[in-house]
Amino acid sequence: MGRQWIAEQWGGPETWRFAETETRQPGTGEVTIRVRAAGVNPADYKHVASPRPGLQLPVPIGYEVAGVIAAIGPDTEIASGGGAEGDEVLAFRIQGGYATEVTVPAKDVFAKPPRLADEEAANLLLAGTTAAQMLDVTRVRGGETILVHGASGAVGVSILQQAAELDVRVIGTASEQSFARVRRFGGVPVAYGPGLADRVREAAQGEVAAALDTVGTDEAVDVSLELVPDRDRIVTIVAAQRAEREGFRAVAGAQPESAAFRDAARGRLIALAGSGRLQVPVAKTYPLSEAPEALRFLAEGHPGGKIALLP
Repeated sequence: MGRQWIAEQWGGPETWRFAETETRQPGTGEVTIRVRAAGVNPADYKHVASPRPGLQLPVPIGYEVAGVIAAIGPDTEIASGGGAEGDEVLAFRIQGGYATEVTVPAKDVFAKPPRLADEEAANLLLAGTTAAQMLDVTRVRGGETILVHGASGAVGVSILQQAAELDVRVIGTASEQSFARVRRFGGVPVAYGPGLADRVREAAQGEVAAALDTVGTDEAVDVSLELVPDRDRIVTIVAAQRAEREGFRAVAGAQPESAAFRDAARGRLIALAGSGRLQVPVAKTYPLSEAPEALRFLAEGHPGGKIALLP
């Protein structure tokens, strides 16, 4: 018997149940992973906070994990090729990762680079693929200067590193206590608050080609619209209603186009992480049994890095 966090009603993590479960044996095209670390993301609780089209209760929680292959279905290879019991792997765009074991589609399972710790590997791809898509839809090119709202958060830190791969200069909004993290990953930090647009202009010393919003505040949207003339080069992952109203881009993992892009980006991002060029700062770990406490810590904001649950 294994254990898994399940939402049996709409609501916050305090309503979830840490249930005993029978792990299903993998069929063709499936893999069972013995979980060593589960990534913790805001989407984990936001997606079950209230009813959503196409989602039915009960919902097993968690979209990304790292672990070892416990069983592999007949005539099955993982996404990166091969795969055998005992191999170290990571998986993303799965369901039910807050578990001791989970059976998932093999197409979502990849060999884990040896240099990545389990808690880092389990937090690489949701933030990483989101960051990659934001850079892609805004057509960011080498030599440009861009603005990233929330540059010290998980998606922001991944944007900083992926932008550096493109030879792109990033001005990143953050609280002053987070400036060191923005600088560590190559960004130029500016404090949010009154006068933000002027501070960005001063730091940019030229045109701001695109704006990528990971925080969704009115300030972030207003400053983006003020500084970036081409609204096709403004994107948000939070302020979807304002994006629709103001005519700029909003992306989300549930959109078919977004899902296809993020699936295709996984292998490239794993290779970057395996070479040490894409890092995943981890702030804290919790036992799997303390998932609600981990999510409360995350919801407080400014965790200082990613959070992992360890079975």
